[in-house]
Amino acid sequence: LTGLPNRRLFRSTLDHMCARSTVAPNAAEVGCTELEVIDIAPRHLGPKGPGPKDLGLQDLGLKDLKLVDLGLEFAVLFIDLDRFKVVNDTLGHRVGDLLLLEVATRLRAALQPADVLARLGGDEFAIVVGSISSRHALEVLACRLTEAVGQPYEIDGHRIRSSISIGIAVAPSDGGNAEDLLMAADLALYAVKASARGTFRFYQQCMNEGINDRRQVEVDLREAVEKEELELHYQPIIDLRRNAITGFEALARWRHPLKGMVPPAIFIPVAEDTGLIIALGAWALRQACRTAARWGDEDLKIAVNLSPVQFSAPDLYNTVKSVLAETGLAPQRLELEITERLFIEDSEKTLSTLHRLKQLGVRIAMDDFGTGYSSLSYLRSFPYDMIKVDRAFVSDLAAGTEHAVIVQAVVSIARALGMTTTAEGVETDAQKEYLTALGCDQAQGYLFSRPVPVEQVPAVIAAWSAAETLAA
Repeated sequence: LTGLPNRRLFRSTLDHMCARSTVAPNAAEVGCTELEVIDIAPRHLGPKGPGPKDLGLQDLGLKDLKLVDLGLEFAVLFIDLDRFKVVNDTLGHRVGDLLLLEVATRLRAALQPADVLARLGGDEFAIVVGSISSRHALEVLACRLTEAVGQPYEIDGHRIRSSISIGIAVAPSDGGNAEDLLMAADLALYAVKASARGTFRFYQQCMNEGINDRRQVEVDLREAVEKEELELHYQPIIDLRRNAITGFEALARWRHPLKGMVPPAIFIPVAEDTGLIIALGAWALRQACRTAARWGDEDLKIAVNLSPVQFSAPDLYNTVKSVLAETGLAPQRLELEITERLFIEDSEKTLSTLHRLKQLGVRIAMDDFGTGYSSLSYLRSFPYDMIKVDRAFVSDLAAGTEHAVIVQAVVSIARALGMTTTAEGVETDAQKEYLTALGCDQAQGYLFSRPVPVEQVPAVIAAWSAAETLAA
């Protein structure tokens, strides 16, 4: 896929605009700079697929784009197609190329004729918007673009949902030349991807420091993953009826040689964005299973989180299968936790993968239930063994509250569907007692124990075993 006007041409166009925009009030004084349009030539279309001529972007109405009516200000929008790598890795480059074409079509349809759309490479696009009337107008445009791209796609029999993240820079306030504007828009885009994908942000000066910090995290994390310098901590999961440990959840921790413990909220998003989460996740799965196999207690389960990126990797099934064989852990002792976000990306593929994993004998849990995109149809259709109630519903748990009603409903539905429930973030005796009264099966949180290093796990097990013996 060679795409739209390229980065070099786009930069030269911006340089032209920057040179003129501070002195030219209208297009007559600026002149018109026509952008060459490069035809699409997908790399992976089979003999029955459309040829390059059929996929030429001249058919998208881009052939005669000109820079007109620039006014005194204009804006640059950097656009990134979220998790496009997952589409390429799971559905192939042919589908990925066709998705890019559909995205370009929708972006063009949402713009004005005078706006300039370019593909900068990979899954990145850029837009130049002239004659800015207000910041609000740019916000409306960004919302229109995200809504247009966010509608489902039907490509080669696959139903695909996607989203875009947008960084916005305005000239001349955010930069007086192409290099500065592109950098500002890129920084804004990076800030979006670091916080909330699928939205947009305007460039701010403070983003310069944040981007440098994040890039350093990426460099250090890549080295830590390669050298296996991360570690797992284990948080006990308690059976509320027996008041006994039923298993542990393995949680990745990063002890930086200079900065100490780096919070997961800092390095996990970076790992997902860069694809490092696949290697990190495979390491965590292998390490957790190896550790659990050494506990000796066949009743203790080990729960491991799978990120959406890791879950979508083509070799996930083989990875889980080989880890179980390598470590000797009984499959029924492994519990894989997935989030609701998977449902909006490809529910059919998610269902297929879950069924294959279930055939191995492992247990499947829906993590952070109630915070995303779940519905009762998902609970009925997907082969879950457990629902984990998000800590947000536990923190304000008291009789008569909205959260209490929700938790009670979840517990009742889970029981009717043959699933168990685990409440996360339990910190007080009152919360524990209320959850027990509601019929919740299990719980975890600081009330019982913080996540502990692997060497402290035997002591935790022994302490709970002793307490269970005394209670009996």
